[in-house]
Amino acid sequence: MSPKKETQKSAKSTTAIGKKFKGFTDEERVAMKERIQELKAAARRGARADKADGEDAVLAKIGEMPEPERAMGKQLHAIIKASASALSPRLWYGMPAYAKDGKVVCFFQSAQKFNTRYATFGFSDKANLDEGAMWPVAFALKELTATEAGRIGALVKKAVS
Repeated sequence: MSPKKETQKSAKSTTAIGKKFKGFTDEERVAMKERIQELKAAARRGARADKADGEDAVLAKIGEMPEPERAMGKQLHAIIKASASALSPRLWYGMPAYAKDGKVVCFFQSAQKFNTRYATFGFSDKANLDEGAMWPVAFALKELTATEAGRIGALVKKAVS
């Protein structure tokens, strides 16, 4: 046998037997399962999918949120609808989201979703918010006052422009 063959190591895993891979949290696994269900439901609906289906699903998901996030979710929904009627409500990884031409532009993530200390309102890379070499794409929300509502409305308008 050649010296080279003697030094080759086994291709088998070197992880300890019985250890569980900890790559994703339980919350992340739930979000992925929700996304799979959303994709399956969309495939079943096909061309029959309409804005009302998405809106019902988003409002139901907001209704499941604990207070004060439920109130923020309802208020955000109203702000987004008023600021950008071109956006269609839909679920995205189990979160309320708003899409243009089938692509998610913005979303609302409850703090409960990933056990964080604050809710998040964010934008995807499809949002037209580019400003120089750096710009914010997600905002922590502890409460939604008139000041924040106005700022969010302006950002949503800009995002779909």
